[in-house]
Order: sequence, then C-alpha cells, then structure tokens
Amino acid sequence: MRPWGRVSRWTAAAMTGALVMACAQSAADETRTRQAGADPRRDMIAVLPALGPHPSLGHHADLFGRFVGTWDADYSFIAEDGSVRHSRGEVLFGWILDGYALQDIFLGYPKPGSNEERRMVTGVRFVDPKTDKWTVMFAAPSFAAAVRMEGGAEGDRIVLRGHDDHGAELRWSFNDITPNSFVWRGETSHDGGKTWRMDEEHHMTRRAAGR
Repeated sequence: MRPWGRVSRWTAAAMTGALVMACAQSAADETRTRQAGADPRRDMIAVLPALGPHPSLGHHADLFGRFVGTWDADYSFIAEDGSVRHSRGEVLFGWILDGYALQDIFLGYPKPGSNEERRMVTGVRFVDPKTDKWTVMFAAPSFAAAVRMEGGAEGDRIVLRGHDDHGAELRWSFNDITPNSFVWRGETSHDGGKTWRMDEEHHMTRRAAGR
C-alpha cells in the first residue's frame, strides 16, 4: 500500500481541482443567495445550478459535460408522409444539483407575426459511475408527455433508448459530434426495433461566447 506521504501528482492535482471547485461553488452559492433573497420566487432557481460536475463523477461526466453551454438549433420535424417542418430555437445544457446531474432545455421560437407561445421541454440526466450508464428523465408539460431513457456512448455516437406512453420503442442519438456542432435524432419503432422511422433531426451549432 502506498504511504499517504507519497501521493501521486495526478491525485494531488485532482484534490486541488476539487478544492478550487468547492471554493468557487461556495462563493457562487453565496452570491446567488444574496440575489435571491429579495425575491422568494427565485430561491429555488438560485440553488439549482452548479459550476461543474461533482468530483465523484470523474471522467464519467465528460460524455454529456462537453455540451454545457448554449446552442443555436435548426429543428426538423418529419411527418409520416415525409414532409418536413422546420423551426428555429436554442438548446441549453448546464450542471445542476451540486453537479450530480445535468439539465438541458430545448426551446423553440414562435414564428414571427404569429400568436404562438414559445415551446420549451427539458431533460435531467445523470450517470452511474459504476456502470457508465446515463439515465435521462424527459418532461414536456405543455405536451403532457414524460419519458425515461437510458444509454451511453456507442462508438462515436451517444445513444439513448426507452419507450413512449404507447409502448413504442424510442431511440434518441447525438451524432456527428464536434466541439461546435452536433446532430440530434429522434427515432421510433413499432415492430420491436426491426425498423425505425426518423421523427426528428435537429442540427445544433454552439453559440459564440458573448453573443
């Protein structure tokens, strides 16, 4: 067994990084608490975000952690007759719950000149470091929909699988991933996964800092 006095440089760096993150998180928490105190409606929002993943997640956080930030979205919704409806929006990813989970918000803009409301859905995802499996709890209140998905890396893609309220199989995937872009696809199967129909294909581009 290695003596405590001979801690490796990697371990020391990890411990230092965790301490720095904890101090930064504490300072951020204090700032948010002061800001939220004037408006109780913001109290929950003030404590929800985290500056980064919890140290206990280690490298397992990297799979989805790389998406943290804001992305401009070109949404494509594909009908059964093959017609495609396009819309614009944005997608936001950020760590929450002391860094144990990561939340995303898919936001759709209303068409100019219309009386439509903006569309907003969200997902909370977390990883089990023992299995490297991610679980996603997806909620779309305005559509009265909720879905649980599970999965992880498959080659150079990220694939999540689950079922909708009617028992149909769902497959959601992150494809063509680069530091500044990716393609999200949503597919459905009604024959046990023998064939798949693509329902959605969304092209994301990372928004430049300061925009």
